[in-house]
Amino acid sequence: MPVQVRHIRYVIAAADHGSFRRAAAALGVEESAISRRVRDLEDRLGAPLFTRSTGGVQLTQAGKQFVQRGRKALSQIGLARAEVSAIGRGEDGEIRVGIFSSLASGFLSDLFQAFGQRHKSVKLLFTDGNPAEHVAAVRQHQLDVAFLTGLTSWPDCQSQHLWSERIFAVLPAQHPHAGDNEVSFGDLVGETFIVSESAPGEEIHDYLVQRLADLGHHPDIQQQAVGRDTLMQLVALGRGLTVTSEATTAAQFPGVVFRPIIGEILPFRAVWASRNDNPAFARLLDLARSMARVGEAPDVSVPQNVALPRAALSQSPDPSR
Repeated sequence: MPVQVRHIRYVIAAADHGSFRRAAAALGVEESAISRRVRDLEDRLGAPLFTRSTGGVQLTQAGKQFVQRGRKALSQIGLARAEVSAIGRGEDGEIRVGIFSSLASGFLSDLFQAFGQRHKSVKLLFTDGNPAEHVAAVRQHQLDVAFLTGLTSWPDCQSQHLWSERIFAVLPAQHPHAGDNEVSFGDLVGETFIVSESAPGEEIHDYLVQRLADLGHHPDIQQQAVGRDTLMQLVALGRGLTVTSEATTAAQFPGVVFRPIIGEILPFRAVWASRNDNPAFARLLDLARSMARVGEAPDVSVPQNVALPRAALSQSPDPSR
């Protein structure tokens, strides 16, 4: 007979009440059930847990040891049940997130702020990377979700478009077009561009090649082994221009201005594994869908070094809304 949780409870109740009868009354079972199960347990363990008398029962030395361990076991089982129940309700646990956009402002910033306020016990673990790396990690269940650009469908994954961002040219403050409300790629033909070797540098490189090639120009694009902050500093020093998504423009970089590129919109979508069973992630996805559907997330805030035309300020960054 394996030791069951109820057997441990019977022994502890009998020890606490000093009799099988009072223990049975406290637990709402028959006295014979407790007496029989305790006897079976003693036979199984090979040692008496109680000394019995007409006045009740008292723990033996072996019984005292069993009760001490049993109380700890029940405590751990109770904690495990509470934790599993919280995870099952999406109130606890963790969500592993792959990001491809800035968290400085915009939809993702609002999403994670709202989720953190509603589910304070859920840990959010973030990873930067390019789309191929993120999707591979999603498929292998190393990430619960990745927020990526574009409209690509990924096999073995589910995805949903959630929001869109305008694309901005990043110019040095002394650039001839720095005072314009917005620019076009025609304004930038012949310029030198710089991109990072790390994500999303490769995607930006391909995007620039395509857009400028459409104008019949082969762009001069230099890859730099630096992060985003240093890349912005290089722009400020006049080493070249770059482009970025709208959410990034909330960050302040001295000597740099952001100008929206006319007609350029970047869609973003959530990508997750079809068999993801993380309840906390399900709650995050529900919230993201709700915010995308009803427009709870406010528009991207525009810092002083960003100029937007009046029409753009009155519109959502997602043209589908």
